[in-house]
Amino acid sequence: MINSDNYYSKASSIDFSSLPPVLQKGYEFVDKVTMKGESWTVYETSPTIQKVIDGYFQKLSEHLPEKTEKKKPEHEEETVPLKKEKQETVKKERAHKEHKAHSKKKEDEDFELVERIPDELRLMRRYVNLHGKKKTKDELLRFINALQKAILERRIRKESPYAKQVSYMQDALLKVYNGMKGNSVNVEVNRKTLNEFKEEIGGEKVFPSVQLIKRYVNLHGKVGIKEKAKKLFEQMNKAVKKKKIGKGDKYATKLNEIWLSLQSFLSDKSKKTLPMNSAELNGLLGFLEQCHCGLSGVEDENESESGNKIMSSMDFADMKFNSIGFTDKWRELMGDPAPGFTAMVFGKPKTGKSYLCVEFAGYLARNHGNVLYVAREEGLDATLQIKLNDKNVKHPNLFVSDYLPEDLSEYDFIFLDSVNKLGLSSKDLDVLRKTNPGKSFIFVFQTTKDGNFRGKNEFQHDVDVVIEVAEKGKAVQFGRYNQGGEMSIFER
Repeated sequence: MINSDNYYSKASSIDFSSLPPVLQKGYEFVDKVTMKGESWTVYETSPTIQKVIDGYFQKLSEHLPEKTEKKKPEHEEETVPLKKEKQETVKKERAHKEHKAHSKKKEDEDFELVERIPDELRLMRRYVNLHGKKKTKDELLRFINALQKAILERRIRKESPYAKQVSYMQDALLKVYNGMKGNSVNVEVNRKTLNEFKEEIGGEKVFPSVQLIKRYVNLHGKVGIKEKAKKLFEQMNKAVKKKKIGKGDKYATKLNEIWLSLQSFLSDKSKKTLPMNSAELNGLLGFLEQCHCGLSGVEDENESESGNKIMSSMDFADMKFNSIGFTDKWRELMGDPAPGFTAMVFGKPKTGKSYLCVEFAGYLARNHGNVLYVAREEGLDATLQIKLNDKNVKHPNLFVSDYLPEDLSEYDFIFLDSVNKLGLSSKDLDVLRKTNPGKSFIFVFQTTKDGNFRGKNEFQHDVDVVIEVAEKGKAVQFGRYNQGGEMSIFER
């Protein structure tokens, strides 16, 4: 009788093209559900699918002629007994191998599978990895900044079970940083602390399926990722073969869907980007959010709050934070935001919003990186050309488009003029930010004659910089940086 254990070994000798259509479809269905025999997890966890496949096995068994079992050879070779000394050696070697395998298995199983490693443990792992390495002042400062950001954003709280460890790391890093005489130092972590931290961070591991799903989401919208997709596909197969993804992995079914998508993408040479529409992407992002998995390379979104500061004001005042380096009137208008900032520009029609944004795009292209200006409102016509020439902003780093491309990897700053014409919701903008970490977005909005638009408060809450053009030619900024900053749009 054919079953899940012997199916593929028996199937290798069957010509399925000569079988009835119902059995051919059954063959295709099993291939699809089991990743061509790589994983039987979906079969094992879904009673409905198991019932369908078992029915197919039965029909296939009934259709195929029974094969006679191979006869045992009449004369079996006699085994030559080993000498006593050699027997003892073999026994010892076997016992040693079994003990080693048992210890490794126990070590591998001595952890809890989780959807996401807590921020405290990730920082503790980073701290352990400093041991015995040479680090510069900038590298230590980035670590201190990461600690402070997690604390200020309340991702690490006073009631955390690792609050003492976080406080210890912060004090130790500041002590090393403030005591540095040169630009680099060899970091040594106390042996007792090292062992304690290693024990803590070894107690939890992320579900292998979640790690693979996050990598898949990060490939979305990018071109030239065939090799990365192939590598991910191979690693999925390898993880299944090594039984890293089995019955205990509750996200195996979702991973199976992704495996099929990758298979389709890799088999079609004409496809340049992963065939994932916005609904599917939103679904995966929603799935990652529901399981509190986060995205690789993307911080979990938390509302920045003050309070619960552990650092002294003296230490905090001396710290340096990354910023883009805005100058002149742009600094006066909106301060100096950090890389990856978001801004919204809104106002009534014909007040100068697009002029402001075109000039800002030119400034960014000349000084801070590649810029994409999506002119959906006006399109690539004479009106946009006039604005570019009026403000004299043409530059090799400034690109214009009349649509929003899927791949934004080449740009540091992206202008969407306007969000209304592009038909994007606040959730769509959130997806854009999460799938393009480190990039800055400037969202332009049209308003009614009353100066309002649907969802105004929702959009405002999600951005760092808010610029209103309330009257013709005058911009006022009231976001998180330099509130009250003003600028005259049409002045040279």
